[in-house]
Amino acid sequence: MKKVAIVMGSDSDLKVVEKSITTLKSYGVETEVHVYSAHRTPVEAREFTLSARENGLGVMIACAGKAAHLAGAIAANTTLPVIGIPIKASALEGMDALLSTVQMPAGIPVATVAIDGAENAALLAIQILAVEDKSLADKLAKAREDKKASILAKDKELNDKYKS
Repeated sequence: MKKVAIVMGSDSDLKVVEKSITTLKSYGVETEVHVYSAHRTPVEAREFTLSARENGLGVMIACAGKAAHLAGAIAANTTLPVIGIPIKASALEGMDALLSTVQMPAGIPVATVAIDGAENAALLAIQILAVEDKSLADKLAKAREDKKASILAKDKELNDKYKS
């Protein structure tokens, strides 16, 4: 199975990124975690990205706040799928990072999840890998069924509690 790399622009993003790490590991997906900045370590970020496919990566998740150029910088140097997580790291509550992440030019796509949406970034990465991995597809289907059952159980509980 291909690995997923999670690259954050700063280790201060780790508190958000941990949700991605936990989710990926719960599905048995091997994960690499790195800190590379689009602005402060551009050469290292590029070198890592250029060798990603050869190093067994299948998807890259990039998270950054404020100017949030990391996902775009990574996407510019690979044809692997890149998922951006805009991080709430400024007085603009993450809107600056969201807009920086979604406004990619034609030809350099970055899939973007919600501000601080680390769990969904991991699930999207798993869905991408599941295109060619039936065991991952089965785990995703089971997780959705489990969530459905949980919601229906809560619905029943509330209906029973407030039934007239």
